[in-house]
Amino acid sequence: MMNLNSPLFDRIRSKPNAEEVRAEQEPVCQHPACRRKGEFRAPKGRDHEGEFYLFCLEHVKEYNQSYNYFAGMTDAAVQSYQKDALTGHRPTWNISVTGAGLGAESKVDAATLLRAKLERLRRAREAAAAEARVRPVGKAALKALEALGLDETADKALVRRRFKELAKRLHPDLNEGDRSREEKLRAIIDAYNYLKTVGLA
Repeated sequence: MMNLNSPLFDRIRSKPNAEEVRAEQEPVCQHPACRRKGEFRAPKGRDHEGEFYLFCLEHVKEYNQSYNYFAGMTDAAVQSYQKDALTGHRPTWNISVTGAGLGAESKVDAATLLRAKLERLRRAREAAAAEARVRPVGKAALKALEALGLDETADKALVRRRFKELAKRLHPDLNEGDRSREEKLRAIIDAYNYLKTVGLA
């Protein structure tokens, strides 16, 4: 007869059934009273960065519709958060800029300087694009562009992209050894090389 008070009896373990093992391995939906598989992550909130709930598809949709990262924050706190987001929530320092002939220092914050720099870059790009549109193209260059199926408005990036596309389409190694379009491929390579020499590719 087995002694139920024996310390050996406490150490006896039964083998778990397959359903219990699967339940331990598969996460369950964390919505109350739901026993479906919890395979979709949902963020816990602002004070729990990197932590997630696990829900089934139905409950993750329901959770996402009501989720608000800024819940409980005042309008001023939300605006402050958005301002800090411009710099990736990293600290910034004011930069002193001495005005020419002003004899005084004006403080310019980093975000304003960054916006000004981006605006200058945008203007420079637009000017370069406008110049490229009106640049004179010689007859030989125009003929080379036509060989690639392009006109004088094509920029360098488009010329390169078109050349690669045509080279792949016509190269024998990429077409099961078909050499019937080799002449066309040579013409395209010559046209592209010429465009490179004149700075159009």
